[in-house]
Parts: sequence; C-alpha cells; structure tokens
Amino acid sequence: MSAVEVCSICGGSGWKIIEREGISGAEKCECAGIGRERRNEEKANIPLLYRNASLVEGFVLPEDNPVSRPLLAKVLLDVRGYVREYPNVPKPGLMFFGAPGTGKTHLAVAALRGLIAKGFGGIFFDFQSLLMQIHRGYNEASGTSEREAYSTALDADILLLDDVGAHRINDWVEDTVTSIVTYRCNNRKATIVTTNLRDPEAGDKRGSGLQADLYSKYFLEERIGMRARSRLFEMCKVVKMPEVEDYRLKKR
Repeated sequence: MSAVEVCSICGGSGWKIIEREGISGAEKCECAGIGRERRNEEKANIPLLYRNASLVEGFVLPEDNPVSRPLLAKVLLDVRGYVREYPNVPKPGLMFFGAPGTGKTHLAVAALRGLIAKGFGGIFFDFQSLLMQIHRGYNEASGTSEREAYSTALDADILLLDDVGAHRINDWVEDTVTSIVTYRCNNRKATIVTTNLRDPEAGDKRGSGLQADLYSKYFLEERIGMRARSRLFEMCKVVKMPEVEDYRLKKR
C-alpha cells in the first residue's frame, strides 16, 4: 500500500467495524500491520542496494557450478528456516562467513527484512561506520544520531552488523565491540553478522581459500578480540558461504 492509498476497509483509521452475534465492535484492520512493517523497514537503515533483498527472489544460484549450487541452496534453506522459526531457535543470531561477493550481505539483509515482516524492529549498521559514529558521539558537538548509535546497537530487536572486523583493532575497538556483543548475548537479542575474515570454527585455515590477502591473513579473533569472538559463536548459528567466483564481478 503506497503512502497516498487509503484503505477501503477502514478508511485510513486503522480500525474496522465488525459484528458478532448482532453486536457491533471494532478491531484493528489488516492494513495496520502493513503500515508497521513499512515504517520498520524505513527505520532499519538498510542500504539502497539491498532494499529489495529477499529469500525468495534476487538470490541467484549459479547454473555453471555443480559443486557450489547445492551448497548455496542449503545455505538459502537454512536462512529461510531461521526466519520461519524465529524466535524459537536454538541461537538467536546468524553469523555469515565467506569471501567478498559470495552473497553474505544479501542473505543477511533478506533475513533482517523477513524478521521485520514478522513484526520485529531491526537496524543495519556497517561495522566500521558504527564504530565511527560511536566514537564521534563522545564529542559534545556531535549529532543526535551519533550520540544514540551505541544505545541503538545495544537495544535493537535485531542488529545486523555488516563486514565485522573491517577495522584495525585497538583497545577501544575491542572494548566497544565486546560490550555490545556481550549485552546482546546476555539479553538474547538477535544479532546477524557478516564477515570476510576466517575462523577455525568455520573450517578455515590460514592461507586457504580464493582470497590470498586480508581475508586469509587475519582471523576474526585478531580483529575483534577473543571475548567478542567467543560471545558471537555462543549466540549465532554459523553460516559458511561456499567459495564461488565473486558474484558482483561476475554480474558486472
């Protein structure tokens, strides 16, 4: 329903008149849920490139790779299952591992949008941008959004952190990431993470894989610290993306 459409059932009031056993009453119209979903998506800070990311459309399985196709199909089914069963899932979050261009962000945003459609609120943050906002928030001249970035990352129903580890680690970064992840883990708040880095728990070894630079040089623990890494594995189901040709370059 567009912004200029008026519901033919409730006339835009959000309530519809019903009759049960000869008695008139009012109940919320179905259009109220549609409006809430739209408002939640508008507040979710999803990048324009991924505004239409879906678990049903847009994620194309490779036709020319008989090895990767079934692996990617399983990943897609796993993410769909997570969205369908949430919040009744063993772990409240997802953590996508894989090289650049394998579809991690698309699937992560599609999962976020799926949960928003179920009535949950959520927010997308690029990892490096979030840290920059939090750091600028300490300045008295900073904007409201920058001052609130930290509390938003703590309290959102669903937090999507994209490209985790894409920042040089120092004590401040490690402490900030650890505090956010620990709070969300202790309060069982869903956190969806994507990272280009590697980890032994995801079956990775140094120097292996398609990428022989940053993405095999560093492991996740080396970029966010041991405590945050441990908490993420405690709270997130691991989704390992198959090694395929960079989807973005291939598409281009």
